[in-house]
Amino acid sequence: MERCMARETYHHGELRLALIDSARALLTEQGIEAFSLREAARRAGVSPAAPAYHFGDASGLLTAVAMQGFAELTQTLVARAAGTRTPADKLQVLGRAYIQFAFDHPALFHLMFRKDKLRITDDLKTLAIAAFEPLQQAVCAAAGVNDISPELLASMLAAWSMVHGFAHLALDGQFERFSGTQSMEAFCDRYIPLAIAQLKIS
Repeated sequence: MERCMARETYHHGELRLALIDSARALLTEQGIEAFSLREAARRAGVSPAAPAYHFGDASGLLTAVAMQGFAELTQTLVARAAGTRTPADKLQVLGRAYIQFAFDHPALFHLMFRKDKLRITDDLKTLAIAAFEPLQQAVCAAAGVNDISPELLASMLAAWSMVHGFAHLALDGQFERFSGTQSMEAFCDRYIPLAIAQLKIS
């Protein structure tokens, strides 16, 4: 009875958001590989046909979740970098914020970069590029230039690869042999600035 009432009270936009929320909760609890469109619908209190109407299939719903993730990542990076004083500080803050986002939303973070699970739409690409902008701006500021030369692009890719790889390795427990008794957050706080400094972006 509750499920029928839920279907009747959802408006179009609300149902779409409810399905995204239920999909995110399911991802958090069970991971990407166990994701089920039917279970996402059940958790939202709607019929199994409802997700197909709004998203087409599982990849459509997961793409909507990933788009939400990229938007949230961009907001996080922009907010955390807003109070920094120098370009070097901003790079370190962005790196730590990126990794913290991965720690806070591990299943979502993994999904955002799983092309095999997503529809690579123009909207998804736009949001993914927007999440790269804070890093691009910080690297340009650190180098004291506005134009993106091949050398500057290489620096940006190196910075992103380092932080992204650091996040994945940390999530996979690969740094536990080095962290000792300190928390992974404390380990990252110590070594992210040192790792970024190794790039010598200037």
